[in-house]
Amino acid sequence: EQESPPGSRFVCTSLPLEAAGAGCPLPPVPMQGGALPPEEELKATVLQLRETVLQQKETIGSQREAIRELTGKLSRCEGADGKSAAGAWKNEVGKGKDTMGDLPRDPAQVIDQLSRTMQTLKDRLESLEHQLRANVSYAALPSDLREMLQRRLGDLERQLLSKVAELEDEKSLLHNETSAHRQKTETALNALLERVSELEKGNSAFKSPDEFKVSLPLRTNYLYGKIKKTLPELYAFTVCLWLRSSASPGIGTPFSYAVPGQANEIVLIEWGNNPIELLINDKVAQLPLFISDGKWHHICITWTTRDGMWEAFQDGEKLGTGENLAPWHPIKPGGVLILGQEQDTVGGRFDATQAFVGEMSQFNIWDRVLKAEDIMNIANCSINMPGNIIPWVDNNVDVFGGATKWPVETCEERLLDL
Repeated sequence: EQESPPGSRFVCTSLPLEAAGAGCPLPPVPMQGGALPPEEELKATVLQLRETVLQQKETIGSQREAIRELTGKLSRCEGADGKSAAGAWKNEVGKGKDTMGDLPRDPAQVIDQLSRTMQTLKDRLESLEHQLRANVSYAALPSDLREMLQRRLGDLERQLLSKVAELEDEKSLLHNETSAHRQKTETALNALLERVSELEKGNSAFKSPDEFKVSLPLRTNYLYGKIKKTLPELYAFTVCLWLRSSASPGIGTPFSYAVPGQANEIVLIEWGNNPIELLINDKVAQLPLFISDGKWHHICITWTTRDGMWEAFQDGEKLGTGENLAPWHPIKPGGVLILGQEQDTVGGRFDATQAFVGEMSQFNIWDRVLKAEDIMNIANCSINMPGNIIPWVDNNVDVFGGATKWPVETCEERLLDL
């Protein structure tokens, strides 16, 4: 056998198949579940896998060169010894080097194994990157950010519920207001229908819900009526009432208003053979009224503190006017209103010779001077205008000493007198 030249001799040694991958160890993959947060651990793992892939690529490149070199040497070995490629080679060239260490005898198997290893690592890398993106997108939010979002959602939900409740309250209030308005409208329509029915029947008299009269049949000092309400301070007034009397001489005192320090603050009186008089702050004006014929008459008296102007109406007609009756004197508040008696002290010391004898109704007081047309309409029973200061209502009038209250329709009784 011819020897190979120095520096070109090779020795082939057989190795087991399991040792094929011993010369290419893979760097270990870090285990999860350490002390680092999940996202940091995943990032570290991805970086390590990337380094591993780069190392594997370099290893594959160097191994391919070694495989090409070994393939040539294997061919030379087979040509020299006539044996099959069943062993490993070792280069003993003096200035040569150990190119690869021990490798499997089949280079195709080595390449295939390395390719599979690299593909596996690439798959693991893609899977980790996908998992990292998913975790960062949905699960890796900071805890304070999650709490802030939860609080914000809670606030929005409470605001929404509050707005819904507010809208429900507004809806309920609107429904109630609509129902009340509908009820008022129906009541007004019903009243109008009743009024139209009365007019169609030919009855033009207005019927007040509080139609009653106070009867004072005897001239005494203990029969009287009392108004429960008092007067405020007045700078003008209108007093209207229905009355009927045939007493003589004089009908007496239909009403009087006394305040502390002035028993004659407002008095209407017909005493003895004197004409009927109006007293304000004990100042006197004689009125051209004639009401002692035993028939129902409607009397109205107006007064204003401006120049002490006064007017006197009987049955809707103005019969007299004057001025300088207690000018610039305001009517004092807090006094006592008595029907049928003249007061010498507040609420008392009545004189029988000044008592009213007869019947009265619809005693009303306003804090202004009524227009002549309004007074005419009241006297004609075409409108109802309760006094805004003293209205004629049953629960505002008390009677004493045998005076009585009777139901009456004044306008109907007036028609009987004509």
